[in-house]
Amino acid sequence: MDQSHTKDLISLELALEKLLSQTPVITQTEIIPLTDSAQRIIATDLISPINVPPFDNSAMDGYGLRFDDWDGTTPMPVVGKSFAGNPMQGPLEKGGCVRIMTGAPIPQGVDTVVMQESTEQTEQGILFTQPFKKGSNIRKVGEDIVQGKPVFPAGTLLSTAQLPLIASLGISDVTVYRRLKVAVFSTGDELQAVGKPLADGQIYDTNRFAVRLMLEKLNCQVLDLGVIPDSPEKLKQTFIEANSQADLVISSGGVSVGEADYTKQILDDLGQIGFWKLAIKPGKPFAFGKLSSAWFCGLPGNPVSAALTFYQLVQPLIARLSGHSQWKAPIRFKVPVTTPLKKSPGRLDFQRGVLTSNEQGQLQVETTGHQGSHIFSSFSQANCFIVLERERGHVAAGEMVEVEMFNYLLKSE
Repeated sequence: MDQSHTKDLISLELALEKLLSQTPVITQTEIIPLTDSAQRIIATDLISPINVPPFDNSAMDGYGLRFDDWDGTTPMPVVGKSFAGNPMQGPLEKGGCVRIMTGAPIPQGVDTVVMQESTEQTEQGILFTQPFKKGSNIRKVGEDIVQGKPVFPAGTLLSTAQLPLIASLGISDVTVYRRLKVAVFSTGDELQAVGKPLADGQIYDTNRFAVRLMLEKLNCQVLDLGVIPDSPEKLKQTFIEANSQADLVISSGGVSVGEADYTKQILDDLGQIGFWKLAIKPGKPFAFGKLSSAWFCGLPGNPVSAALTFYQLVQPLIARLSGHSQWKAPIRFKVPVTTPLKKSPGRLDFQRGVLTSNEQGQLQVETTGHQGSHIFSSFSQANCFIVLERERGHVAAGEMVEVEMFNYLLKSE
């Protein structure tokens, strides 16, 4: 991993370390119905109020018996039935067996269940045709979840994998962190809102649109402040408004070195800049800092740079602020590249790629083509980043490269 940095250009790893070490979890919580808790983050350890399963039950359709009653050859008479929701009452009679179905409570005295496929019905009773072991096919009380024990730790994101299990415990309400409030706006006289006609020299503001989509996927409460013109007074007022309403402020544009890039100087007046300029490509002009109450991230103006820096830096920041302690950084692994890649040493490079498998089933990756920071179509074609080390140069076809698969924020399917 790239660890080096200079005075003005810091590594991605150092930027993440600075960013995550300074930001605390939003501590306010609320109690909400389980049915409304999808994509929320639990604020306390979730403790099971019951055992799962709540009673010993059969893992198979078959017959239950007392193992020591079977002599190995003699059929056993059926003396009762136990079905799910309609258990057998009373203990098992000595020498008999019980017809039992999957999920049905184990009657008193039964210590073994033999699956139906290993039995044969005769005039004298049930003949067991295959050998079996004592205790077979019985699910024990609390085998899955023990009453009073933690099921999920605080900081777990609730989704399809967790919610049905919580519902099976009879829990109807959960304590979650409140949703993160994020103010977002773009800066630049050249920007026009999507859906309005373009004037001469204008382009559509795709960055704010893309950022808002990703924020919604992260279940943030979004305050969209629109497009702010290149006016120091209006921009400063927007920062003051955003700071008063949000936990996190995200701007797009205005953090490079152009004459009309006022963001940095306004931040110097209203707060503190933690860092500015990263040793990554695309996305060098990324700013992070603190206003009087809200945190701030300044994304670059180029669309690919904005999406990449949001993905690599803002996504883990939001996880941290939201209390999502179980969030994990995307896994990287090495595969051969089938196409040559252009690169100049000096910055960690995230190129868009397509990971596939060849006829032998081996993974390989190829470039999506031109990697300019304005070519946003590369994201719609790609399914991964090709991550090239900071001091690496051009890459020939066949060389090994590191890839990082897109998560749900960028997946097209």
